[in-house]
Amino acid sequence: MMSLVVHLKTAAHLRGKGDRIAKVTFRGLPLYSRIAENCGEVAHFNETFRWPIASRLDQNEMLEVQVYNYSKVFTNRLVGTFCMVLQKVAEEGHLELTDTLIDDNNMSIKTSVTIDIRYQPMDGTGGMWSDGEFLDVPDDRDGMFAFETDSLLSGQSHGSGTSPGRSLQGSIPTFRKAGRGVFSAMKLGKTKCSKDDHKRGDEPAVLEMEDLDKKAMRLAGMLEPDTISLASVTAVTTNVSNKRSKPDIKMEPSSGRPVDYQISITVIEARQLIGLNMDPVVCVEVGDDKKYTSMKESTNCPYYNEYFVFDFHVPPDVMFDKIIKLSVIHSKNLLRSGTLVGTFKMDVGTVYSQPEHQFYHKWAVLSDPDDITAGCKGYVKCDIAVVGKGDNIKTPHKANETDEDDIEGNLLLPEGIPAERQWARFYVKIHRAEGLPKMNTSIMANVKKAFIGENRDLVDPYVQVQFSGQKGKTSVQKSSYEPIWNEQVIFTELFPPLCKRIKVQIRDSDKVNDVAIGTHFVDLRKISNDGDKGFLPTLGPAWVNMYGSTRQYTLMDEHQDLNDGLGEGVSFRARLLISVAVEILDTTSPEIICSTDVQVEPVSNISESATGKMEEFFLFGSFLEATMIDRKIGDKPISFEITIGNYGNHIDGVSKSSSVKKKKKEDENQEEENELIQNSSEDEADEDADLTSVSSTPPMKPFITDRNYFHLPYFEKKPCVYIKSWWQDQRRRLYNSNMMDKIADKLEEGLNDVQEIIKTEKAFPERRLRGALEELTIGCSRYVTLANKDVNLAGRTKLDRERLKSCMREMDSMGQQAKQIRTQVKKNTVKEKLKLAQNFLQRLRFLADEPQHSIPDVFIWMMSNNKRIAYARIPSKDILFSVVDEETGKDCGKVKAVFLKLPGKKGFGPAGWTVQAKLELYLWLGLNKSRKDFLNGLPNGFEEIRATKTGHGLPPVTLVYDMKQVFQLRAHMYQARSLFAADSSGLSDPFARVFFSSQSQVTEVLNETLCPTWDQLLVFDDVELFGEATELRDDPPIIVVEFYDQDTVGKAEFIGRTFAKPTIKMCDEPYGPPRFPPQLEYYQIYRGNSIAGELLAAFELLQIPFDAEEIRRALIAVHDFAVPQIKVGPGGRADLPPLEGPTDSERGPILPVPLGIRPVLSRYRIEVLFWGLRDLKRINLAQVDRPRVDIECAGRGVQSVLIQNYKKNPNFSTLVKWFEVDLPENELLHPPLNIRVVDCRAFGRYILVGSHAVSTLRHFIYSPPDKSCNNWASAAKLMNGYMVLTNGCSQARSSPSFSSRTFSRPAGDISVNLEAEPPIRKMDTVVKLDAMSDAVVKVDMNEDESDKEKKKKKKKKKGGVEEEEETDERVLDWWSKYFASIETLKENLRSQEAAQAEAEEREDLEIAAEAAEIRPDDLHLKGSKMRERFKEKKSSKQKRSHAADSSEKRPPKARVDELVVYNKELESEYGNFEDWLHTFNLYRGKAGDDDEHALDDDRIVGRFKGSLCMYKVPLSQEITRETGYDPNMGMFQSIPHNDPIHVLVRVYVVRATDLHPADINGKADPYIAIKLGKSEIKDKENYISKQLNPVFGKSFDIEATFPMESMLTVSVYDWDLVGTDDLIGETKIDLENRFYSKFRATCGIASNYSMHGYNIWRDPMKPSQILAKLCKEGKIDGPHYGPGGKVKVANRIFTGPTEIEDENGLKKQTEEHLALSVLNHWEEIPRVGCKLVPEHVETRPLLNPDKPGIEQGRLEMWVDMFPMDMPAPGPAIDTSPRKPKRYELRVIIWNTDEVILEDDDYFTGEKSSDIFVRGWLKGQQEDKQDTDVHYHSLTGEGNFNWRFVFPFDYLVAEEKIVISKKESMFSWDETEYKIPARLTMQVWDADHFSADDFLGAIELDLNRFPRGAKTAKQCNLDMIRNEQELPTISIFKQKRVKGWWPFVARDENDEMELTGKVEAELHLVTAEEAEKSPVGLGRNEPDPLEKPNRPDTSLMWFLGPLKSLRYFIWHNYRWLILKALGLILLLLMLGLFLYSIPGYLVKKILGA
Repeated sequence: MMSLVVHLKTAAHLRGKGDRIAKVTFRGLPLYSRIAENCGEVAHFNETFRWPIASRLDQNEMLEVQVYNYSKVFTNRLVGTFCMVLQKVAEEGHLELTDTLIDDNNMSIKTSVTIDIRYQPMDGTGGMWSDGEFLDVPDDRDGMFAFETDSLLSGQSHGSGTSPGRSLQGSIPTFRKAGRGVFSAMKLGKTKCSKDDHKRGDEPAVLEMEDLDKKAMRLAGMLEPDTISLASVTAVTTNVSNKRSKPDIKMEPSSGRPVDYQISITVIEARQLIGLNMDPVVCVEVGDDKKYTSMKESTNCPYYNEYFVFDFHVPPDVMFDKIIKLSVIHSKNLLRSGTLVGTFKMDVGTVYSQPEHQFYHKWAVLSDPDDITAGCKGYVKCDIAVVGKGDNIKTPHKANETDEDDIEGNLLLPEGIPAERQWARFYVKIHRAEGLPKMNTSIMANVKKAFIGENRDLVDPYVQVQFSGQKGKTSVQKSSYEPIWNEQVIFTELFPPLCKRIKVQIRDSDKVNDVAIGTHFVDLRKISNDGDKGFLPTLGPAWVNMYGSTRQYTLMDEHQDLNDGLGEGVSFRARLLISVAVEILDTTSPEIICSTDVQVEPVSNISESATGKMEEFFLFGSFLEATMIDRKIGDKPISFEITIGNYGNHIDGVSKSSSVKKKKKEDENQEEENELIQNSSEDEADEDADLTSVSSTPPMKPFITDRNYFHLPYFEKKPCVYIKSWWQDQRRRLYNSNMMDKIADKLEEGLNDVQEIIKTEKAFPERRLRGALEELTIGCSRYVTLANKDVNLAGRTKLDRERLKSCMREMDSMGQQAKQIRTQVKKNTVKEKLKLAQNFLQRLRFLADEPQHSIPDVFIWMMSNNKRIAYARIPSKDILFSVVDEETGKDCGKVKAVFLKLPGKKGFGPAGWTVQAKLELYLWLGLNKSRKDFLNGLPNGFEEIRATKTGHGLPPVTLVYDMKQVFQLRAHMYQARSLFAADSSGLSDPFARVFFSSQSQVTEVLNETLCPTWDQLLVFDDVELFGEATELRDDPPIIVVEFYDQDTVGKAEFIGRTFAKPTIKMCDEPYGPPRFPPQLEYYQIYRGNSIAGELLAAFELLQIPFDAEEIRRALIAVHDFAVPQIKVGPGGRADLPPLEGPTDSERGPILPVPLGIRPVLSRYRIEVLFWGLRDLKRINLAQVDRPRVDIECAGRGVQSVLIQNYKKNPNFSTLVKWFEVDLPENELLHPPLNIRVVDCRAFGRYILVGSHAVSTLRHFIYSPPDKSCNNWASAAKLMNGYMVLTNGCSQARSSPSFSSRTFSRPAGDISVNLEAEPPIRKMDTVVKLDAMSDAVVKVDMNEDESDKEKKKKKKKKKGGVEEEEETDERVLDWWSKYFASIETLKENLRSQEAAQAEAEEREDLEIAAEAAEIRPDDLHLKGSKMRERFKEKKSSKQKRSHAADSSEKRPPKARVDELVVYNKELESEYGNFEDWLHTFNLYRGKAGDDDEHALDDDRIVGRFKGSLCMYKVPLSQEITRETGYDPNMGMFQSIPHNDPIHVLVRVYVVRATDLHPADINGKADPYIAIKLGKSEIKDKENYISKQLNPVFGKSFDIEATFPMESMLTVSVYDWDLVGTDDLIGETKIDLENRFYSKFRATCGIASNYSMHGYNIWRDPMKPSQILAKLCKEGKIDGPHYGPGGKVKVANRIFTGPTEIEDENGLKKQTEEHLALSVLNHWEEIPRVGCKLVPEHVETRPLLNPDKPGIEQGRLEMWVDMFPMDMPAPGPAIDTSPRKPKRYELRVIIWNTDEVILEDDDYFTGEKSSDIFVRGWLKGQQEDKQDTDVHYHSLTGEGNFNWRFVFPFDYLVAEEKIVISKKESMFSWDETEYKIPARLTMQVWDADHFSADDFLGAIELDLNRFPRGAKTAKQCNLDMIRNEQELPTISIFKQKRVKGWWPFVARDENDEMELTGKVEAELHLVTAEEAEKSPVGLGRNEPDPLEKPNRPDTSLMWFLGPLKSLRYFIWHNYRWLILKALGLILLLLMLGLFLYSIPGYLVKKILGA
């Protein structure tokens, strides 16, 4: 027998004298030494401990020795612990050592122990030595409390279902003072012990139990008495037991259901497009939808600014796999498709995973798919945003954008992807598939079979691979269920790709249509790692499993979607052997294939063993219980089938795969031997050879549980199934995942606990977080140790190795970081550290997901009548067995509650919420060799019944339990809250049904409430549970509670369900603290995936003792008949606690919840402020006329007075009423308060209009003002949710838009000096920049971003002068103020970003520093290096922040008074203006499902305005009644009266941005409509044509009467020529709350007071009047104006200027500035102060009721309100859009030089060019102007003296040219475009007959272009290349500029080359100046230019080509010509001579 023997000799160097005791623990089993009495320094124990062990000693197992000081009375005090890893022992078998102990804090102490260890293995072999000798236990403890690491629920919350200190087999202490936490206690020893160990484990040392209970009591005492653990989810998850695993509470499959998405893409412009003089169009494709921009002519940097919207309604998976493709096409028109310049691809998922789901103003890099050797083909600047329902997108502010010219820094790529992406090949190899389903798709096949009888495989499979919008297919393998392809599909794509997933799909080829058989997605992020030591994507060769619809074939497959990869597959379909590899291409190599088309080519076969050795696996399952079977299927017999892959499938189940059979033959003998050794019993091995699988339970008729559910009668007989299957042995992969999953589960549980502690505001969340992080650290180091020994190399793929390495690295670093963070967890940092810990959790989950599958998942199907009804899918890794505990699946060998659900689409919606069946299921999966332990986890006390009597080697087919325990379950159902509204009235009639085992009971039905308080005790008698008592105590089955809505007719409707675990009391335990009576806990109720309320309840399970009579009877029965003996509970020791009878006679026999459990009540008074009702809709077509409000809380309530005539005045006449009620002391248990509105009709009938449940009353608890605190917020009458009390003092969330730091000054600082700065500074900046960091405020105080040019000026002397005239009062208007403010807003955001980056950097440095343990003084050295690295990462952020830093260097700018631009709604800044008046929405009608909680708006039938205030009744004495206390108003003193009031409402609409296009052309023609009550204004005639970003700049006045007309609706409509106008979007503003708010939102307070000009004071009340009124209302002393510009209010003194100028420039004395300075700092006034609303513009999202939840654009606007009983306000401010100013740009082209020569001369081959220059302003290509031609320039010099004149309209503030033109001949009206001011000049070569040749161009941005060079020599390419570095000038400042500029073009290699230089003069004049001094075009009058002095040649062309020819040729070549002429004459004579000589000779001879 194997055993471990430890001889404990002595413990030395102990302190003091006393009794000592030692405890030695191994594999979770502690043994105690005797007590060494009264020993001093040395304790001689001299004792031997022996552990018989059933399994080999593992290298990583631990031995733990603990020495205690023993005490008879108190708990034993731990002296120290000694831990060692038994590696050496395992190897050598013997070890003797003396070592020191470590104490609680992990510090080494002097005390040492001497021990001698022997290990006796069976065969005497030791293990291998491996590194990691001792488990490193982290050494950073601050003396933490013992319970840190324990799950919250194990001890403190008394209702958690386990006794404190009774955990694993009741023997390992949960509360370890050693503080290494449960984790190590549970995990370091293996808890799987052999059977005989079990018995020992169940009798814990008595001493220890008491010990622990005391400890538990101590701990319990430390916590508050009413600790409630919220959320039953944790109650269930705290899985203390080792026999049961936690159920999954969310039922509904979320994937696969279609959702709404909107993708909006703005194409702004393109730059650097390759190609000469092109006409580019951008095509935007999403999926299969294409849209095009307009065409821009002859430019390679077109500006579009066009907005496209794509709407989709598809499942998320489909959406995120769609590809967004931007392509630029050259010269596309109706007739031809154009040529492709370049494309850019990215999948939607990448955009969605960006922060804010968007890319904003980023440049997409274009590449050419047909030529991968070419580089970048240009850039397109765009915004891309993907909005799902309920996402809100924050658009950065849209005002005058600086063009982000820095293309490289703003590329359209996710963070972390390099800018230069390389081309790569993606190889997807498809080897073979097996296990395909029978697809008799073609009917012909069946006909053939009938005739010919040929029986072929009826499937023709091929594989289709999709990646980044391209598809590749393998060949089709005709009729094969096990096809072999051996082909690879090759994609060429940029790397890293912006598409996340490769989709691999097996399809069946068919003549009619191909269908998918199964789909698998390969996620590239999971198969690669982009870190420093990362690896390229690689996978396999590995089998991937495909799941989809069920395997039986039907003609129309209802679940076909599942085969396409949508939704969770319900059955195994096939497995496919694939591998993926990526190779980065070297694009320079010559033999490369240039195109990116998909290629398919064959590959060689791979060996059988490549994917791992074939092993035989064994799956065992036992059904312990099948309950909650839906009654629809309850009449037929039911059986359950379990399958793994195709094994066990009764349609086409496999016995053994062919490959295995072959193998079996060869190594039959060897296998047998192995098995003999393995199983160590011979007959077992023999049996094993022909073991048949039993995969389904015998059919059984169900019994009735209640009217909804049935159950199967598995009482003591539990059916079992088992399956043998053959798979490649790739368990390591699953083990790896399991280890990480377990660490993640632990962490998740810890984080949930922390969140609960924070949510319930209990003490010490930081301790629990530290505990969780410590568990994480230990888990990580343990993982690294375990993973280290992973050396099983057979069948390991490259991915396995790389993944293991990277997982180990990640885990290691995560452990380090967790250790790090743990030291930083303080009370105030809990929340942010919690966020970091949640990142860890995400990382863990991501790492744990194994991309290479091995064993397929297990499916459990419920079959009725041979039909498949419902299923459950269990990942195989969860039930996989391993000898190492951490590697075992979380549900392996445990009882799991499994809920079966309907397959596919049937499971969506309501059908998916009902449980089809609930199983208590035990599963075990492992190698057949190691199957001996497969029954270990079952509850004990059973006998195995086998199929055949002979061999006991077979697994059992049934288990018969001979032990049963009888219990009584008490369910204390107290109340539920915020239930789902199931009736049309908007309420429910809820009742709860509690299921336990096979019984169920129901609470009573409470009518018309969403917050029922049942206060009912349900008693289940005689609940029989099987198994040993002690096990049941730790592992009770779960209780299911379902909630229904009772309907008068028809079936009750399902509301939701929750799970709970009961607290168990065995007979021999007393009923008393700390565990009994149990506490009420909150359990979350789920309906599908959404939360449908909370239940407050407690559950206890009490064992029923037997009486003597029963025992006697039982004994007789036993002797008479052979029945299994009944295990007798120890009788009568403690009877059950008595039940009180029904107390309430009215409730009949209903038992109430007993006293110890129901909460302690005290008396509260609730005061209700009834203000009024608003917007009540009709009820049953009748209008509401006489409504009344009923308030009810905990059975008490109060009614408002009746509103006599709702139409005339919807306010209540009596404002305040109160009622008293008994509520629980614990605020968390407060019942909800119900508000109901009823309409009183004739004859005393009441009709419910709508209702609202206030679920948390905590906001409304009155807290007396804090005397020490000078701030009003704490004195607020209500602890309003929005005024969170930070350290007692705070402001009302003043503008949290920047950050939460606010400048509230401490109480002592009385004098507020605003004159310390030079008077030029603005006073209010401190308040306005409210939450910026100090530095920025100081800078921004004296400068305003009015014009951006000033940033660019580097303090030029010349510039200084011009600036002064810029800020002339006459020039400034409201828009100057607006743009200046926007600039400030951006500046603030920037500096905030910079500050954030800096903080992050600092934290990074700290962490790095601590990790490296650097002393702070080294930080600077280290810091700089770190910073370098950091900068690269953050470069884009940094660039922005530089802008902020450089603000100090900027010249002081002109001072423009600013307003505040909020980039959201005003009310979100000020807590919805609910400072004293709250708005409660009234709901009616059923709540919507479909996760569409956004749709609750449809259920709103009106709003109740009022407020609540609650306080305990005898009010404490401190609260003194102020003077003028009105007893009728109670706590609601000093609120205004609610009589009707007349108000003038002035609405200013500034502009709209990003409107959703409403017309076919992708534009809209928007106009504004305003509605308030009955009055409506439609500004239809002033619509703005074809604009998605219209500037309205209008104000509208409407008179209104509050309360009748208080909801203002501002809508934007789209004007249509024919038909009705469409609503684009609307926004609603509640004016009443604004009007009455103490933030004074009627008219914003300006930053400065002036009596005239653009900043004129708008309010009819002057600041001094406002101040006086505020002081009077707040009953505070003041204002007292003193000399020297001082004013005193309350006890504060403010200073400020005292003079003001009127229009005529006269100065006079005034107090207004002083008063205003107080108003701007009103939040500093004690008690009543709050931030007054400043002058502002708010940005409101526009919503369209047809597209709920998706923004349709934004509107910038603000509202002023003036009561009519006050003096009338002045005229509205003029905000009309700035008219563009008319300018004329005169460009004189003087000369060109060095223009490249294009033409060759015919005769001479000389190069020359006929040069002319063309110019135009961007956007006005039609008006292009050309110079005359300078013919035949030989040097590239051209002389022109030619003038272009370009008139244009320009908006100075926005730096845009405004063009109005008709889009086409069919357009109704002109469209206005805004385009950046850019001048383009091109140089051309004129040709007579062919098209002119383009030579080069330059584009100058008129606002910032490089200064021209003085001479042609100095002019070079750098002027363009280094544009960023060079100083730039603006023509609008300089007015006149002359110089040389280069012309550039791009050569074949895409390099810029210089193609010429031009000397030009730019002169800008305004339209008036142009009229005064007109000039002519070209060289015409007036003011003509002189003719250019061109050399002779070039003028000759005009005189006649011949002359020029003569001049030209003669001049150069006359000698050549003369020689040639001479030669010709000579030749001529020779010719003549030869010609005539023969004749002459003849004559001569003949002598004629």
